[in-house]
Amino acid sequence: MKINIIEFTEDHSNVEGALVIFAFKGDEGYILPPPSEKLDGQVGGAISKAAYGSDFKAKFGQMVEIMAPTGIAASRLLLVGIGDAEKFDGGQAEKIGGKIIVKLMHSGEKKVTLLSRKFAAAGAFGALLRHYKFDKYYTTEKNIKKSSVETLTMMTEDAKQANKEFADLEKIADGVIMARDLVSEPGNVLYPESYAEQIKEMTNLGLEIEVLDEDAMEELGMEAILGVGQGSSSQTLMVIMKWNGSKNKKEQPVALVGKGVTFDTGGISLKPGAGMEDMKFDMGGSAAVVGAMKAIAGRKAKANVIGVVGLVENMPSGTAQRPGDVVSSMSGQTIEVINTDAEGRLVLADCLWYCQDKYKPKFMIDLATLTGAMLVALGQEYAGIFSNDDALSEQLTAAGQAVDEPVWRLPIGDGYDKLINSDIADMKNVGGRYAGSITAAQFLERFVNKTPWVHIDIAGTAWKQKPSDVAAKGATGYGVRLLDRLIKDNYED
Repeated sequence: MKINIIEFTEDHSNVEGALVIFAFKGDEGYILPPPSEKLDGQVGGAISKAAYGSDFKAKFGQMVEIMAPTGIAASRLLLVGIGDAEKFDGGQAEKIGGKIIVKLMHSGEKKVTLLSRKFAAAGAFGALLRHYKFDKYYTTEKNIKKSSVETLTMMTEDAKQANKEFADLEKIADGVIMARDLVSEPGNVLYPESYAEQIKEMTNLGLEIEVLDEDAMEELGMEAILGVGQGSSSQTLMVIMKWNGSKNKKEQPVALVGKGVTFDTGGISLKPGAGMEDMKFDMGGSAAVVGAMKAIAGRKAKANVIGVVGLVENMPSGTAQRPGDVVSSMSGQTIEVINTDAEGRLVLADCLWYCQDKYKPKFMIDLATLTGAMLVALGQEYAGIFSNDDALSEQLTAAGQAVDEPVWRLPIGDGYDKLINSDIADMKNVGGRYAGSITAAQFLERFVNKTPWVHIDIAGTAWKQKPSDVAAKGATGYGVRLLDRLIKDNYED
């Protein structure tokens, strides 16, 4: 879908396709801002008649549709409520953009024009995100159901500024869409080697890409991540993405780390068969990091950023890791593997240690679809965060509120940390029945070496069973906007 942002004009009689106008709540129902009142006259009062007949009160997202209005070129008019005009902001504009595209994407209309006036960039961004659909494997017309909308035009009072804002938002959308694509791909298409090849294509954005293979990781003592993948015929890989956008190229980078288990059977601790097909999205943390790096490079962020993802497939076989095995890690700490389905923390253990040891970052943020317990605790509304740094947690919380990717901080501490002590090794990879998300975070903290750090458990937010205003059912791309906003607001020159 192509996005155009143009200057607002008073005459809309020649606009073709679907014409969208907004109304806000008034003391006696709704108010049409100018020149929509004039437009109502041009169509013989059809707007006010339709609004009255449908009890339109301009509630947020309420819509009235008028087909083939006389007196203008548009094939349909869509009247959309935005609620209280004073409370309407960029976040609401994104949601309205998404709602409108859902209404019209299968209408047969090829052209859609919105008299947005303000927040045009945000509205276009929301529409672009909601327009996304992962449909590459459909082959029949019945299943494909392609959107008819080819062009979305936003009319605004300051098109120059709106286009400038949208230029960055479009790059962020590219990152979100890439993350969604990666999470949606089946395990036979996206596996460590193919995943690494996709990441390497981002060198065209100016990213430096380095891939560590199994031999390199073995030399570094990364038995934790290698143990997870030893039952698979696919290689285990670690991919490092570097963006040096700061004026000071030697400035300490910020670091993003992602769990990339491209398919998780649970290994020898095999998961139940029902629903196992969904375990293709156990690499959602890595997808968020990759998408964020694409967004950061795409908009030429003025910051130094490192992205590290551990790519591995967790499979049962004659060579697979066993419950009860003891492995070392790059840190030198030993781990008793109680459950091979608690594999994501093993992957992140070596990724985090490698990242802090080699790059000495200002901080590290890791993302992972780590624990089912996170869904029990927070459902699909919030991601849980765990941290050793209050200031960083507050910055991340603020960023989440700004982009509607909310996070909720949960505790860590010595009492929880003792739950992962092992009888035969430095630690075990699970801590028992209770506080599963917290003990997983405690495990990770043992590998950050006092570097400021936040762990984000996105088990409930990476994939959703119901659509939202800006995302279809399925992969959400959660984390891309969150990470990008954190860096934009706090760590750019």
